[in-house]
Amino acid sequence: MEKSKTMAGLAYLLFFLPLIVCPKSRYAKFHENQALILLIAAIAGNVVLGFIPVIGWVLMPIYGVGILILGIMGLINGFGGKAKELPLIGKLTIIK
Repeated sequence: MEKSKTMAGLAYLLFFLPLIVCPKSRYAKFHENQALILLIAAIAGNVVLGFIPVIGWVLMPIYGVGILILGIMGLINGFGGKAKELPLIGKLTIIK
C-alpha cells in the first residue's frame, strides 16, 4: 500500500507514473485519472482564456491558482491514502 500511496501522490506531478510502476493498483489508477483530468482542465482553460482579450488574460492567473489548489489537494489526498474526488472535476472518468 505504501508504494501505491507514493505513486498516487506523484501522479499529480507525472500523471502516467502509476500506470508504469503499479498498473494493477486501483488506488493509484484513481489518482492517475484525477491527475489526467486536472491536466486536461488546466490546458483547456488556459487555451480558452488565452483567446479572450483582456478579461481572459486577467482571469488566467486566477484560474491557474485554482488549478494549483486542486493539484495540492490531490497531492495531499494521494499521499494521505484517501481516494477522495477533486471538487468540480472529480466525477469525470477517463482511465478505468
